[in-house]
Amino acid sequence: MHAKLQGDFVLTAAYAHELPRYGIKHGLTNWAAAYATGLLCARRALTKLGLADKYEGQVEPDGSIKEVEALGEGNPRPFKCYLDTGLKRTTTGSRLFGAMKGASDGGIFIPHNSKRFPGYDIESKELDEELLKGYIFGAHVSQYMESLEEEDDEKFKKVFSRYLEDDIGSEDIEEIYAEAHKAIREDPSIQKKEYSESDLAGFKETSSKGRDRRLSKEQRRERIAAKIAAFKDGQES
Repeated sequence: MHAKLQGDFVLTAAYAHELPRYGIKHGLTNWAAAYATGLLCARRALTKLGLADKYEGQVEPDGSIKEVEALGEGNPRPFKCYLDTGLKRTTTGSRLFGAMKGASDGGIFIPHNSKRFPGYDIESKELDEELLKGYIFGAHVSQYMESLEEEDDEKFKKVFSRYLEDDIGSEDIEEIYAEAHKAIREDPSIQKKEYSESDLAGFKETSSKGRDRRLSKEQRRERIAAKIAAFKDGQES
């Protein structure tokens, strides 16, 4: 988003509910999904600006912190933006930093450091890049699946029931996210959903439910007269 005198304007946007299109059908609220959403937003924005081919970012993310650098004279500068956290708490490991990391790896220049990413050690002031890479590819999800299956099989089947319905095991998680990242880079465009006439009619019917219809002039007069008559009858009794 960017501000103008007329108000705020949205350059582009991306949502986690778009990820099933790229193969991520489960866990749309976890850190890895936030990263993929940020990546989608970045590639979509750069495609719109005509910079997608010049600034590819980190095609194979390895957990390292690498800000996008300008290509030099004769080339356009990288698209630069800043993270606006709003009311979201900036705790270490927050998913909003996952979205930012995805956008940064996607080719957008976002000034940041490693202090709020999973794997950052406060005492040594160093980032465990391997751990961060694991979060990008959902390793924390697969590890939780494995540990829960060993410790409590009943809870495992309940928590990961939808994964099991699609025959997704802990060993499949990394490949799902890796393939999704490739698919996002191949086609980050917005896919508009087509609605049939019956769908549109259903939306119209739903939106009109609970809405009071406006009375005509005659109906309003009759209503007032009925209220006056009811009031007089109450006074006489």
